[in-house]
Amino acid sequence: MLSHGPLVVEEPLLNAGPVTQTTELSGAPEQDKQPDRPPRRALPRLPHRAWSVAAIAFVTIIGAAGFASLPGLLIDPLHDEFGWSRGTIGFAVSVNLALYGLTAPFAAALMDRFGIRKVIAAALAVIATGGGLTVFMTEPWQLILCWGVLVGLGSGSMALAFAATVTNRWFVAQRGLVTGILTAGGASGQLIFLPLLSWIVERHDWRPAAMTVAIAALAIVPLVWLLLRDYPSDVGLAPYGADGPPAPRPAARRGAARRAVKALTSASRTGTFWLLAGTFAICGASTNGLVKTHFVPAAHDHGMPVTAAASLLAVIGVFDIIGTVASGWFTDRFDARRLLAMYYALRGLSLMFLPILLDDAVHPPMIFFIVFYGLDWVATVPPTMALCREQYGEDSAIVFGWVLASHQVGAGVVAFVGGMARDAFGSYNLVWYGAGALCAIAALMSLVIQRGPNAQAAAATG
Repeated sequence: MLSHGPLVVEEPLLNAGPVTQTTELSGAPEQDKQPDRPPRRALPRLPHRAWSVAAIAFVTIIGAAGFASLPGLLIDPLHDEFGWSRGTIGFAVSVNLALYGLTAPFAAALMDRFGIRKVIAAALAVIATGGGLTVFMTEPWQLILCWGVLVGLGSGSMALAFAATVTNRWFVAQRGLVTGILTAGGASGQLIFLPLLSWIVERHDWRPAAMTVAIAALAIVPLVWLLLRDYPSDVGLAPYGADGPPAPRPAARRGAARRAVKALTSASRTGTFWLLAGTFAICGASTNGLVKTHFVPAAHDHGMPVTAAASLLAVIGVFDIIGTVASGWFTDRFDARRLLAMYYALRGLSLMFLPILLDDAVHPPMIFFIVFYGLDWVATVPPTMALCREQYGEDSAIVFGWVLASHQVGAGVVAFVGGMARDAFGSYNLVWYGAGALCAIAALMSLVIQRGPNAQAAAATG
């Protein structure tokens, strides 16, 4: 029988206080201790999907600007080959410009009905068709149909109203900056395509240039279809800068044409619409209609070589990108009305000095004018979009499309009037002074624009 020694009875630990459990037992063997693990590195946070959508929109707008730039390069080649008058060719270009502006509000409504991807992909297909069929044309009406109607409709569908739609849907914060970047895509497209297309026309005739446009349009379609999305909720996200869960996708709105006209009818009852349309018409008159159309011949009147004057226009395009992006940044932080007033006032003042700057050579004061005017070229777009957004809410992209149409109308009128004035008076001086006076009026108009019902919300989320 084994003896276990005296029996010891341990009393339970009563009132011993709370028991603390430790992760390491004293006296545990050294090999049982767990080595310290390094902290797990956090995975890098990917940018919000809105930025990739904006990038695809930027590439598409670059293409739209390039597609719209070719008709001007076709005037001399078509005149030499077919004997068509420059008036006939110019009419096709005018149709292109007019449809570029008038298509925008209807395209914005179609995007609400069918989605951004479908509308943009269809627009690219229409441009490719117009550019491709051009190589087979033999009659003037075919030029009007292909480049005037088809390319005009297609490029107009990808104009600034498209930028407004993408910005409104995908961004709450940084809307002004994104608007500036997308607007700069137009200038980038001209800088990229114009030298390339002009080189192709000069070295290889106009038909390869037309086919280049058609192929470029088709090449963008897969990017749009695979990477572009209509709403953030399609990928389970809220717009960039928005609080709360993703909002459900809105129901498709039928009657796109009726909605575009209804938006115009409703907006036209407000004084803000007419002020915005009037100022933007002056913007188009003093940029595309005046400087872009008549600067080169006006400089040539003073003895400056055409190539030098055209190079100065290219420099305007470079600084246009910088100025537009900066304007978008300013729009997020300052009153859009005061920004517009400052832009138009400075633009008008610079135009007043232009007649005394023109000379037979490029001097430093002229370079200063070119840089300054480039920075102010389309700096008016981000604050104009912001004011449309404040005033008209969900219909702001469509309303901005109508405001953009006024921009194109103003450009067309002054392009024609400027040429008539040159024929009548023998110089462009009166045109420059008149445009400067119009810009001063636009500055005053900007200051009397009323803030919209969405102004406080826009300021809070900007």
